[in-house]
Amino acid sequence: MTGRLSLLLATLAVATAAAFFAPSAAAQFREEAFSQQYNSDDPSQQDSVEVLFSLKEYFGGLGHKNELKVGNMFAGSAVFIGGSQIYNRQYWKLPIVYGTIGAGLGGGFYFRSRGDTKASTLCFIGAGVAYWATLMDGVVSYRPNDYPHAGKATLYSILVPGLGQIYNKEYWKVPIYIGGMVAGLHYYFTFSKSFERFRNIYIEASSADSSYDGPFTADQALYYRNIYRRYRDYSLLATAAVYLLQIIDANVFSYMHGFEVNDDISMRVGPAVMLPDNQLASAGLAGGNVGVGLRLGINF
Repeated sequence: MTGRLSLLLATLAVATAAAFFAPSAAAQFREEAFSQQYNSDDPSQQDSVEVLFSLKEYFGGLGHKNELKVGNMFAGSAVFIGGSQIYNRQYWKLPIVYGTIGAGLGGGFYFRSRGDTKASTLCFIGAGVAYWATLMDGVVSYRPNDYPHAGKATLYSILVPGLGQIYNKEYWKVPIYIGGMVAGLHYYFTFSKSFERFRNIYIEASSADSSYDGPFTADQALYYRNIYRRYRDYSLLATAAVYLLQIIDANVFSYMHGFEVNDDISMRVGPAVMLPDNQLASAGLAGGNVGVGLRLGINF
């Protein structure tokens, strides 16, 4: 008993001295600090799964019965072509959309049936460009309530790398991402040519019926073929990584566009005496478990 009382008196002495010399002190008697439950979610809330896309919601939006998020509008219009123009009430664009895509596809199949591969390829490329333009038009015409809108910034970067950064007015990032992707593609095509070269050399040098008499043996050609194939794959992965990074960048920094930290940053440090709830009144001072700590506050 005497040891406990001595420990209590020493603790109170330290707390009193800290409170005297510190600019501020406070005692905390919050019941929540001792009875807080960290898993208080309702089971129905825990088991619920947010529906990312709903056909009912999408077609309801096309009928202007409810609002659509730009991501849902984009995803639906990727399958149901022209849906974004309907949602944006730009019906006059529908003949242009269906006409250009249909003409490109029709011309592609027509020229393919006649054996004109070049013309067929150009028609299919034209149909793909028209399809891409339809999706881009839907995103551009979408009018959100806030700026910058994270959904628009993300879709801009998906459709045109760097456009999300321009939308967020972070123009200095565009050369970085575009330069990274251009460099990755440059090395991809360079290493692809070297890979094809040494693959052909290896095939010719390892053939029993070949009269190959070049500067590389079959083993050397195989070695360089594998090296350049690895470098080619790395270049493609690097290009894809930069592409994904600029999409993430556009999304994240559109959310942080309005976040500002001023120069008025202050910090307060003071002692705090912590007592379990109602222990001081019910069990007496000697029966309570007293804790002494520091209170830290940061204002910005």
